[in-house]
Amino acid sequence: MTKHFLEQVLLAEQPNPGVEDDLMLFGQFEGAWNVEVTWLEQGRAARKAKGEWHFGWILDGRAIQDVWIVPTRLEQGASGDLYEYGTSIRFYDARIAAWRSTWIGPVQGSVRTFIARRRGDEIVLEGMQGDGRKIEWIFSDIGADRFQWRFQVCGERGWEIVQAFVCTRME
Repeated sequence: MTKHFLEQVLLAEQPNPGVEDDLMLFGQFEGAWNVEVTWLEQGRAARKAKGEWHFGWILDGRAIQDVWIVPTRLEQGASGDLYEYGTSIRFYDARIAAWRSTWIGPVQGSVRTFIARRRGDEIVLEGMQGDGRKIEWIFSDIGADRFQWRFQVCGERGWEIVQAFVCTRME
């Protein structure tokens, strides 16, 4: 009974009328995506995995929530190696003309907050790590059925990519 109630008050069918233009920056990702994840160390692939990423409207169509799962739900039982099953909630804040985004990753014990804006053809989420270093999560090469995503950290040698995704829409 609780699940059904939560679905009724949380999930939304579409963006809220009147603000849908502002919401489409992330609303364009609505749906389910296959993800190929690569972790990088010193610019080289150190580990790879497959995952899934699901985006949908929530909170009366005023926000987007996504769920990121690695490895995929089908592969979790076989490997026993769960990297993350986490979520982001994103909403457009007209007062700052930008998106606010919070990531919660319970498996890794991670909470990150970001401010997101379009930068050219990319969507850039800017935040800070716990150690004070700047981080960016960047959506790029965005198309109707594909996009790329990368996580980069600003360190002593400048920006370094530590994780990269290639995402394709599920059929």
